[in-house]
Order: sequence, then structure tokens, then C-alpha cells
Amino acid sequence: MTTPTVRRLQLGNELRHLRLKTGREQAEAAEALDCGIGKISRLELGQGGVSKGDLKLLLEFYDVDPGEMQWMFELARTRSSRGRWGNYRSVFPDWFRMYVDLETDANDMRQVQGEIIPGILQTEGYIRAMDTASVRGESEDIDANVAARQERQAILTRAKPVTASFILSESCLRRQVGTVWVMREQLDHLSEMALQQNFNLQVLPFDAETPGGGISFDFTMLRIPSDGIAADLEFVYIECLDDARYLDDKSAVSAYTRLWNQLQAAALSPKESLDLIRSVRKQYSE
Repeated sequence: MTTPTVRRLQLGNELRHLRLKTGREQAEAAEALDCGIGKISRLELGQGGVSKGDLKLLLEFYDVDPGEMQWMFELARTRSSRGRWGNYRSVFPDWFRMYVDLETDANDMRQVQGEIIPGILQTEGYIRAMDTASVRGESEDIDANVAARQERQAILTRAKPVTASFILSESCLRRQVGTVWVMREQLDHLSEMALQQNFNLQVLPFDAETPGGGISFDFTMLRIPSDGIAADLEFVYIECLDDARYLDDKSAVSAYTRLWNQLQAAALSPKESLDLIRSVRKQYSE
């Protein structure tokens, strides 16, 4: 079952696709629904719900076959998400919660990280060390932070795991977070994950010939499969100190895809990367 956030985004994506396919403008759809154009815009952006009656009118306006409407009614059904962000999950800031929903339903993830190990790959010791030194002033409940992040990590090992690819700067391996023991455990964990079939890990060494400033941009690309006639959802997630950006414009996604391809070409192969991780791990033993 997909998350409420992703269902809204999928429905909006489908409705936008249907409107464009029939050559209709948002103003025409608004007139058919007897509402403001803003409602159509929010609906297509996945920012609002819609009643079954309004959805039926809209689909009929787009000449959708009645037999193809049912799955879109299912997407539009209101399912309460109360409690979803309670307990330890409440440690996630509001601006990050959409990402967690997208991540949960993704079937493909690609992430570039320049300084620290990505959160979804961090061991408990590394998480605790990061939280102790946090500059964000986040929740002081470190146990809850650990539990929340470990729950996120389940997408890597579930029955149908996400296909995950990572490009990590060599800095991620050498930037000591916590004690030497923490780093040993963390690098051992990376080595183990690198052997998983759904996992691809590449390290960008300090002496790699990279596109100008490319590794200075941390970003994550997610693809969420669609069950409908429209294309899969694709997002680029960019995080800063107290907020985040979610990009789904085709030109933006294409730009980050090109950057990913350039960085991947400059990085070490998966085998060479694993050898480097193991080599750095030995240095933490000295």
C-alpha cells in the first residue's frame, strides 16, 4: 500500500497527463468542475484531495473510459494517516516527511554525498555520534532518532528492496564521526552492504577528474513507479540546514541525471570502491 503523500502525487500526475492528452487547459477543467483554477492546479500538484463526485466529473470531462476510472477512485480515497508521525517518528522535521513517504514507495534511489555517510546507511553508533554533534538543534531524544532512521533503512532489505546506488566522496570514508570504533563499524557495514544485489556503491577518490564542482552538490534522485498510464514519478531531493527542495520538473531531473552520469563515470568501480573502503577501514585499526 502506497503512502497518502505518494497517492496524491500519483493522482495529480495522472490528471495532468489526462488533461494534456485531451488538449484541455486548467481553466477549462475548473469551469467543468465549477471551481477556481487554483483547485485544479493544487490537485495536479498533489497538494489537495478530491471527492469521488468531483473526480468522476473531471474524468468524464477528459473522456476517460468508465472501466479505467476505478483505480483512480482508489488513489483518491481518503485514508487517515493519523499517528503516522507520532511516537519516535515525530523526530522527523515537517519538511523531511514528504521525503520519507517518497523514499518508502520508491523502486530506485540514487544518492550523491560529499562529506558524511548517507543517513540510510549509517550504523547506530554513527547516528548517535552525529546527533550528539548536531548543529540543527533537533530533538534531544537520540533513541527516537536511531529508531526512526533504522526504520527507514528497511527499504534496503525488505522483500522487494529498492534498487539503491550511491556515489560517496572519499571524504565520507575519512571524515571521522565519533570514535575510531564507530568508524570501523560503519565502514564494515558499508562493505557488507556493497555486496548486496540491489546495491551499488562507488567512491569518488580525491584525485578523480570530476566535472567542475560536481561533487559539491549533495542530492538524491527517487523514482516511484506508477500503476497508471502516465510516467513514473521522478524527484530530485536537495537538503539544506533547515529546509529541503523537491524538484520534479523534467529539465531539472534531466540536469541532475547528467550530473549523476558524469560523477559515476569519474568514480571508482564498485570493486575498486570496496577495496578502498576496506583499506581505509584498516587505517582506523592502526
